[in-house]
Amino acid sequence: MYLSKKAVLSGVSIEGDVTVLGPTCIGRGSTLGMYSVVGYPSFSKIKGIRGRNSQTYDEISEGAIIGESTFIRSHSIIYERAKIGRGVQTGHAVLIREDTEIGDYTVVGTHSIIDGRVKIGENVSIQSGSYIPPESIIGNRVFLAPFVVITNDKYPASKRLLGVTIEDDAVIGANSVLISGVKIGEKAVVASGAVVTKDVPPGKVVLGVPARIVMNRVEYERKKRAYESGI
Repeated sequence: MYLSKKAVLSGVSIEGDVTVLGPTCIGRGSTLGMYSVVGYPSFSKIKGIRGRNSQTYDEISEGAIIGESTFIRSHSIIYERAKIGRGVQTGHAVLIREDTEIGDYTVVGTHSIIDGRVKIGENVSIQSGSYIPPESIIGNRVFLAPFVVITNDKYPASKRLLGVTIEDDAVIGANSVLISGVKIGEKAVVASGAVVTKDVPPGKVVLGVPARIVMNRVEYERKKRAYESGI
């Protein structure tokens, strides 16, 4: 275990062997799972350092900010300058890179990767195995099903990165792919397995490869209610 003397950890539960680096601040009532790391320095800082260890990393880390009543499960790694809101939960082995912001009461599922410089709103549900690259913007109450892949490079490997925007209350189905630069409108739905190559208007439902509009959110909700009631 390595707990930085600069860190603020009052009222935090620690399950076992964890590492907290730099002036990290973690709110009361939070839990750090076994083998989790908070405040890990960005690669640009550590690439030239010899004798890499917890102490040297502690000296260069800018720390992370984590709100009250969060639950960071085992083997999760949170980089420096990440800002995580109150009541956030991670699954196991989650990676959250530097300069990411996550709003209150969001859930990040097991083995998901948030690859830095990402903004995520409140009450978002990110299911297991999802990939969110730099420059992505996700609104409030968005649902990402398992293994969603968001991209930020339309012609890889290029020098121009262009993020995806997902607006409030959108639903993104399992194993779907969102191509760099697209916008998913408010309350839009992307069906499982879809490949979205252009913007999805608010309140529309798309499916297929490439994704096309097949209905609106009102009809989707009607079908959902019928399904849930067994009709």
